Amino acid sequence: MLACGAWLKNAACLLHGTHVQWSPMHGDLGDPANCIALEQSVDALLRQTGGCVEALAHDLHPDFFSSQLAQRVAGQLGVPAIAVQHHHAHIGAVAAEYGLHEPVIGLALDGVGLGTDGVAWGGELLWVQGAQWQRLGHLQTLALPGGDTAAREPWRMAAAVLHAMGRGAEVGTRYAGKVGAPAAQTVQAMLAKGVNSPPATGAGRWFDAAAGALGISVKQAFEAEAAMALEKLAAGYLAEHDAPQGEYAIGDDGVLDLRPLFAQLFALTDSGDAQEVARGAALFHATLADALAEWAAQAAQRHGVRAVALGGGCFFNRVLTSRLAAALDRRGLAVFLPQKVSCGDAGLALGQAWVAAQQLPSSPKGAEVCV
Repeated sequence: MLACGAWLKNAACLLHGTHVQWSPMHGDLGDPANCIALEQSVDALLRQTGGCVEALAHDLHPDFFSSQLAQRVAGQLGVPAIAVQHHHAHIGAVAAEYGLHEPVIGLALDGVGLGTDGVAWGGELLWVQGAQWQRLGHLQTLALPGGDTAAREPWRMAAAVLHAMGRGAEVGTRYAGKVGAPAAQTVQAMLAKGVNSPPATGAGRWFDAAAGALGISVKQAFEAEAAMALEKLAAGYLAEHDAPQGEYAIGDDGVLDLRPLFAQLFALTDSGDAQEVARGAALFHATLADALAEWAAQAAQRHGVRAVALGGGCFFNRVLTSRLAAALDRRGLAVFLPQKVSCGDAGLALGQAWVAAQQLPSSPKGAEVCV
């Protein structure tokens, strides 16, 4: 099984039985040079097999170069090209590393991955058993004012939360001083009219929103800059103080809603006390960890599952991951987090290959992958 990986931080891998061989890291496929490097790596991996692969696995997104490459090569070889949903693949990578064939509850938290409904997902509660999976819930949907621009400018995500709270009229006044009145008023109008504001459930966007709400970041110079700054402040605060407790809601429809928490974050910002910013960062992390633990535990109880797998780039955040793992452990749940491969998109090809392989009758079941 040959998997062509993700759009960001791309790497391909060849899965043969329980052994995996990785290509070099290629980087983001928005760069044509990285696309050429991926093509060369796929050719090199195929040569090792003599062109004998059972299938090629790829992301669900049809416009990714990696998806198109997998489909083209599969057509040339006369084998199937198997699309694997992004967040299913994140949990699949965990299952591959630990040889998990029993059902697990998966928490897949990242910035974005195409969902089966065509919406940008990224804050997902899943039930997974090999190639079988079900979406049990997701983070509250937010609009992305300006589309991809919103992922680079955290103030826009804070504005999106205000809009989702029914407080969209505050956007212009809150952010005019930071980004200029024209920009603030334009975003306010975009959100009000639903113009160029696609929906998304990405956990990464909620981190951005927290950084924007607390005034930590207006525009990011590099990916995850705002989330890293938020984590640093939270870690410093929690090293000296007890964790503050925030509010959240879990709906009967499986939606985890952080808007009650953001009412608290905006209130801290309005206090004008600079020291409250660090407390707000800690409040966000501690509340999110508690909320995720309760969310996953409820799902585990409903489905008779005792294992929770954590996948996606948000789990590079040590404050969140350590607090969440401890909270799940207190609830008697076994927690699995990638150790030998990246929890982010750099390890996604393994999850793609593992999930696709479970659909083949010759696949070994329940064996750890040697990585």
